[in-house]
Amino acid sequence: MTAPSLLAPTIARDVLDHALRLGADFAELFVERKRRSQLSLLSRQIENISGGLDFGIGVRLCYGHKVLYGYTNLTDRDELLRIVTLLAAKDRRDPVVTATAFDFTRITDRHPVPLPLSADKQLEAKIAYLHAMDAAARSESDRVSQFSGNVLGWEQEVEIFNSEGLWLGDRRHYNRIMAQTIAALGSEQSVGYEAPGALMGWEHAERIDPRELALTATRQALVKLGAAPCPSGTLPVIMENGFGGVIFHEACGHLLETTSVAKKASVFHDKMGQPIANPAVSAVDEGLQGNAWGSINVDDEGMATQRTQLIKDGVLTGFLADRMGALKTGHPRTGSGRRESYKYAPTSRMRNTYIEPGQHSLDEMLASVKHGIYAKKMGGGSVQPGTGEFNFNVQEAYLIEHGKITRPLKSATLIGTGPQVLKEISMVGNNLALAAGMCGSVSGSVPTSVGQPALKVDHILVGGNA
Repeated sequence: MTAPSLLAPTIARDVLDHALRLGADFAELFVERKRRSQLSLLSRQIENISGGLDFGIGVRLCYGHKVLYGYTNLTDRDELLRIVTLLAAKDRRDPVVTATAFDFTRITDRHPVPLPLSADKQLEAKIAYLHAMDAAARSESDRVSQFSGNVLGWEQEVEIFNSEGLWLGDRRHYNRIMAQTIAALGSEQSVGYEAPGALMGWEHAERIDPRELALTATRQALVKLGAAPCPSGTLPVIMENGFGGVIFHEACGHLLETTSVAKKASVFHDKMGQPIANPAVSAVDEGLQGNAWGSINVDDEGMATQRTQLIKDGVLTGFLADRMGALKTGHPRTGSGRRESYKYAPTSRMRNTYIEPGQHSLDEMLASVKHGIYAKKMGGGSVQPGTGEFNFNVQEAYLIEHGKITRPLKSATLIGTGPQVLKEISMVGNNLALAAGMCGSVSGSVPTSVGQPALKVDHILVGGNA
């Protein structure tokens, strides 16, 4: 990429120097320009075509463990100096560190994008894509009562300056396609949903057949119509790959971020080096996979991304740490400082988080279950911060009888805690897959991938209506 130009380096230097003169230990400017585009279809019609451009600068000052943050939409030197002065008003003191000259870092883009949003002329292709999904869904069954589709894209250009001499720029491209089908039989309704995403431009759509995407969502909706009530009780459950990883992400991954570890709000805060899972479980968070939805070149503090081993053979081996999290806990930074936009200070966040593949096939896992549940596709749920207590619905579930998948089930819910589930995983499959999602936390909503191979949980509480 060419040298960044979102903010004049001379202005950035003056602003950071001013912060240090007011006694800050560390100062940072996060400059962002974001372009967005969205198309949506409902009831066979294009319902919305929208887009926009946003620009702003986030200003962060650190006094010890205290973080002060403000932002503006202006690049004016006096405005930025004013924000720094206001932020430091109650904490200003004699200077404690001196400025370091900028050293511009040219980063290597791991995620090439042939069709970026800034050069996007694909409006007609996107409209045709949405109509193709709609036609495929409706042709599958006369029980399809509604279909909605969305194409989302955004391009985020960032530039980061800090008082330690960092100066770099990065550009991120995101594309996500969403398909939702509602099927009805009498008074009963069910929903199917698929939403693949990638760190790509519109070329992402060239990898995904619109008919197949729509039919996947539609078949999810149809299979639940007339499905049998789900049994309840403590049962073995086999969770399919891909979005099944949402439970690990929500109920365990957040407990491994220094956002919670530093406050001792995580049950794992003092478990480093100790067994916390079945030895069959190894888990990773990384941002390196080419064009994966949760990947990044650098985090939002300017640190290169990396691979972080969280759990190895059941033993806790790592936490996710941003700059402030590392300062508070002593755990090393992991290139995990992320934020939604210039309006948020960064904190430790996940990237692509998944349980690593094992040696078992799905058939082997099924053969080990006499009576249980096959959770083919997980849905949403709720998690209690700190303890990892969760309640997740299963979007597509089936009964397992004598090692075979038999009838579809409805209203299946999985209830438990992250720490408990980790110990109950006895078999891990060899079919790792990732799925796209948006993760919310104190630094806003960021793209993350969840993932796992298929795995067997020996005992978990299943809520059903049988």
